[in-house]
Amino acid sequence: MKGAALAMVALAVAAGGCSESGLSPSAERGRQVYLAHCIACHNSDPAQPGPVGPPVKGSSRALLEAKVLNGTYPPGYTPKRPTKVMVPLPAVAPDLAALADYLR
Repeated sequence: MKGAALAMVALAVAAGGCSESGLSPSAERGRQVYLAHCIACHNSDPAQPGPVGPPVKGSSRALLEAKVLNGTYPPGYTPKRPTKVMVPLPAVAPDLAALADYLR
């Protein structure tokens, strides 16, 4: 009986869109995208500097679109670092909104 109760709870959590991390489903997807594509240069904690990239926590959607998709900066943006090491990652385009939700 305990196994059935646990299965029901797990199903209810999954159906409700909750995650163990306490993030919304969109932010959880963004976390997965971040871990898959960003931590080679940025820290696994987006609030901390990485080995190559600066902290990215709080990055605006406009900055993410410009940097991640085009390798540029939005008009009027002052970069945290003077380098232009980051290459565009067009594969992230479908998940850009989720990435922005996670970094918020």
